[in-house]
Amino acid sequence: MARRLLLLSNSSTAGMSYLEHAQEPMREFLGTPPTTVLFVPYAAVRFGYDDYAAKVRAVLEAIGHRLISIHDAPDAVGAVLKAEAVAVGGGNTFHLVRELQERELLEPIRDRALQGMPFIGWSAGSNIACPTLRTTNDMPIVEPRSFRCLDLIPFQINPHYLDAHPDGHMGETREERIQEFLVVEPDRYVVGLREGSTLRIEGDDIQLIGEKPMRVFKQGEEPLEVGPGEAPTFLLD
Repeated sequence: MARRLLLLSNSSTAGMSYLEHAQEPMREFLGTPPTTVLFVPYAAVRFGYDDYAAKVRAVLEAIGHRLISIHDAPDAVGAVLKAEAVAVGGGNTFHLVRELQERELLEPIRDRALQGMPFIGWSAGSNIACPTLRTTNDMPIVEPRSFRCLDLIPFQINPHYLDAHPDGHMGETREERIQEFLVVEPDRYVVGLREGSTLRIEGDDIQLIGEKPMRVFKQGEEPLEVGPGEAPTFLLD
C-alpha cells in the first residue's frame, strides 16, 4: 500500500506556538522541494475558514511549503484530484465529516491518499483517517450522513488522550469511554494519542514521534504502552 500519513494528536501545545511541535515532522514528511498543500478547514466552527487557512499557511510557509485552501477552490473535487498533498485541520469532527460528505470529498481524498498522496491531519483531521469517527472526543453538534470516514488505517485514534481523572469528577474516564467502544467493536485497536504525539505511516510501516508513549487498547487485553521511536506494525495488520 502506498499510503503516506502524518497523524497528529493536537495543534496547540502549552508554551509553544501553533503547530510548532509539528514543524520538524512536517518538514521531514513533505520533503525538500516546495509542496503545495491543499488545506481542508471544514472542522472549524467558531472561526472562519479564511482565518484558519491563514493561520496554517504561516506555519507551512515557515518550513518552505505553500498552502491553498479547498474552500477557495471553484471545484473542490477537482482540487483534490490535482493536489500534491492534503492537510486536514482540527476542530469538530462531526462538522468536518458532514461537510466532506455534502461536498462528496471523502472518496476522492481516500483514493488519492491510498495512491500515495501525502496526507496530514491533526485532531479531527487524524480522526477521519480512521474507519469511523466514533472515537472522537467531540460533541455531535451536527448530524452527518454516517460516521464512516476515510478508512486509511485499520485502527481508531483517540486524539488528545488523557489519563487524568480529576478530583470530584464522577463521570467516565477517557479509558472507560474507549472500553465502551471496544465492547461493540471487539476486533478493533484504539490508539490513545497523547498531546504532542504524532504517528507517521509509510505504506506498512508505522512510527510514533514525540516524547510521550501512546496507549493501545484492544478488547480482552491489557492496555499497552508504546514508546516514541517504536514501530507497532501490528496496528496495520
